[in-house]
Amino acid sequence: MREARALEVERAAAAPGSAAWEAAYLRFETSEEEIRKFTARLEALGQASWPRSAELVELFCGRGGGLVALERLGFTELEGVDLSPTLLARYSGPARCHLADCRALPFADASKDVLLAQGGLHHLALLPDDLELTLAEASRVLRPGGRFVAVEPWRTPFLALVHAASRVPFARALSSKLDAFAVMVEHERETYERWLAAPGEILARLERHFAPERRATRWGKLAFVGRKR
Repeated sequence: MREARALEVERAAAAPGSAAWEAAYLRFETSEEEIRKFTARLEALGQASWPRSAELVELFCGRGGGLVALERLGFTELEGVDLSPTLLARYSGPARCHLADCRALPFADASKDVLLAQGGLHHLALLPDDLELTLAEASRVLRPGGRFVAVEPWRTPFLALVHAASRVPFARALSSKLDAFAVMVEHERETYERWLAAPGEILARLERHFAPERRATRWGKLAFVGRKR
């Protein structure tokens, strides 16, 4: 089953548009801008209370901005998981990175303390099936009481405003960031729209596996921190 899933994801990663999405992602913000964003986000999510020796895994880690932020915050036991060898190759820090499927994680049962997903769950091809597989894997890998952290797009008035602006050619011409956002949405539209249309299902799945510590929806994002049930 896991081998079949991995093959399915590899085919999806090789589909037309993947390179264009990655190019837009790389110009949406610089590496330092991304690291500062992740640092501020992690501080808001309560990282100060997590032991610095905790074993953390960043799912959908991309070029590693989240891993660098965690390293700068003092965490020493870091690993990352992503399906893009191109993006993984851009990371050069001390964390161990894995080219792997988040629905079949390469970690032993009850071996990690915190798993984080910052902007990757909404790329899953099938809802709710792939989300359920990913959350079940995260729960399997986490130790008792371990944390799952998710920050993902969410339908809010702010996000609606950004979407409206991204449909205006003149606005896109003035803002490279807005243009990059629009290109990313264009290349992930099917999964992105499916994700935004299922808030109740998503929250139910998250809370089925993890008891919420923090949950907020603002500025176009869902921020969720939960403990393994």
